[in-house]
Amino acid sequence: MQERRYTAIELCAGVGGQALGLERAGFDVIAAVDIDSDTCATLSRNRPGWGTIQGDLNRIEPVDHQLLDRADILSCGLPRSPYSIAGKQLATHDKRDALRATLDMASYIRPRVLLLENIPSFLNAAKFAAERQVVAEAIADLGFELKSSVLTATDFGVPQHRPHGFMVAMHPQDMAHFEWPVPDSTRCPTLGEALYESMASAGWPEASDWATHASEPAPLIMGGATGRGGADLGASRAKALWARHGIYGGSIGDSVPGPDFRRNFNVEPRYGLPKITVGQVALLQAFPSDWEIFGKKTSAYRQISQTTPPPLAEALGRRILGALKSSSRTA
Repeated sequence: MQERRYTAIELCAGVGGQALGLERAGFDVIAAVDIDSDTCATLSRNRPGWGTIQGDLNRIEPVDHQLLDRADILSCGLPRSPYSIAGKQLATHDKRDALRATLDMASYIRPRVLLLENIPSFLNAAKFAAERQVVAEAIADLGFELKSSVLTATDFGVPQHRPHGFMVAMHPQDMAHFEWPVPDSTRCPTLGEALYESMASAGWPEASDWATHASEPAPLIMGGATGRGGADLGASRAKALWARHGIYGGSIGDSVPGPDFRRNFNVEPRYGLPKITVGQVALLQAFPSDWEIFGKKTSAYRQISQTTPPPLAEALGRRILGALKSSSRTA
């Protein structure tokens, strides 16, 4: 007898980190929705079988898309900008927000699991109490229970200090079998270990010394939000953190350092420190090396900087899938 397959729909799919993690966990991703054309090109190229749908989630009518009819898990990495300080924390008053549209989609699709991801403050900041109440009411309408937790990327082998806030909602009979994933027992790579091979690939003679001193996981990758300038590693405080690791954070590099590049600590960091490339950001997000990201530099960085690292989504996806398989409840 053929084993039952479990399906997933990913909203605000971005570069595909959360969907890729769910796929690795054992879900069949049947649809991936995003508003951005470059992002959709990225998804279609890397996973043509996912059924990419381009459109504004606030305007998409699921009845017009056969792929949006039903799924076991409806997953969404909500845009971070409406909930971040840099984005002025306008939440559902921000035109980029997709919370209500996601909950409306859940009401239509009626999945067995609703998975929401955002910055940790979405789970506990007083400023977002009204948004959490909206979620709670929608979850109650679905007959679901809700659990929330913050998971940290370094606990799952991702070489970056990156916390993610998750909400998981499902029927009480399913939830009885769900537990949050536990940290991986293996040591997390450092920034230097993760990027040494790449940094040395063009003949930079100082790559080994740089890697030795970049002896911790990378700082949180941020910046690149829609409507916020070009590609850089964040505000002044974030740039200072990267400088301590020997990286200039004021812009993203076009290429890795070559044989003639020399660090100079006596000049402005932009002249004396190497930059990381979009491809290196993808490595720090623990993406496979063959994952192609479409678009110019700013667009490509925007896609990869905002995503959920696949190993983190995979660990959570395995626990969700395990709960569904262990439950006696049928869809």
